[in-house]
Amino acid sequence: MEYDQDNNRGKNVVREELELQLGEQLHALISASHALSVRTAGRFDPSIQPAAFHIIRWLYSYGPTSAAALAESTAMDRSSVSRLVKQLEHLGYVNRENSPDDGRGVLLSLTELGQQMTIHALKEKENAFYERISNWNNDQLEAFITMLRKFNGFDQPHA
Repeated sequence: MEYDQDNNRGKNVVREELELQLGEQLHALISASHALSVRTAGRFDPSIQPAAFHIIRWLYSYGPTSAAALAESTAMDRSSVSRLVKQLEHLGYVNRENSPDDGRGVLLSLTELGQQMTIHALKEKENAFYERISNWNNDQLEAFITMLRKFNGFDQPHA
């Protein structure tokens, strides 16, 4: 009985150490991604704040939406979103349009300029991450994608 308890304690210590190492690596990834996002925002337009680029990036990925939905989706307060959207409109990156579903509602979307500049700015970010995997063989890359999908809660293979 004592052997089993000691063995279980040893397994728990190993597991805790592995979980700490995972936390360190996730923190490194999040930190690197954040730093890269800040640089990408500067590449997009050095006159805007990184939070404004976060809005641009969200609109690029998910398309037109209301200011309220944008605030909720980006975890920003409505007043900040409103202020940043006004700046982005003034610079010609974002449009306001009446919602086709509700004449009183307003949808925010990227202008053609906003889309083109986003594509240009994201190339740097993509290149930085692609460079990290450039020496991986396809099996390593597939295994990484599979594990990352599981970690992110997407257990189904990409079709």
